[in-house]
Amino acid sequence: MIELNTDELCEKARTLKAGSKVLLSGTVYTSRDAAHKRIKQLLESGGELPYELRGAAVYYAGPTAAKEGMVIGSCGPTTSSRMDVYSPEFLDRGLAAMIGKGERSQAVCDAICRNGAVYFCAIGGAGALAAKCITECEVIAFEDLGCESVKRLRFEKFPLITAIDSCGGNIFKTGREAFAR
Repeated sequence: MIELNTDELCEKARTLKAGSKVLLSGTVYTSRDAAHKRIKQLLESGGELPYELRGAAVYYAGPTAAKEGMVIGSCGPTTSSRMDVYSPEFLDRGLAAMIGKGERSQAVCDAICRNGAVYFCAIGGAGALAAKCITECEVIAFEDLGCESVKRLRFEKFPLITAIDSCGGNIFKTGREAFAR
């Protein structure tokens, strides 16, 4: 198990290998398709982004409202492929890591390699458990999007699997190949 802080992603992302287990701590931003669309519009118009893309980690999640005494509600990953249309450009602008579930397009895989980034998978269907690893949650942009607003989260040893590494390792491909044998 590799313990990693988001501040280290730019320097250490290239050392991670597909299949390695990671406990991620630090600042992570939620962003899904609706927020990605708005961020793309801001990039095109020269507007101010809700967070700096360079070195950032984005979690494809739309957390539910927090119950009394909790920081956040259920916070499981959403299907990452919905962000594939935006991800290559965001990676080319310095995005260091993406967190979600499911496969990514070849264009995203190529951009991960080109930029020394990483794609992590979180466990789907375990959003209530995932929320226990989140110690802070603040809406920072697009509040009108509700659960899809951009939030700044603080992760504490959030469990992840390196799904696609910067050298082209991809658990979705190797897993299928191993099963076929």
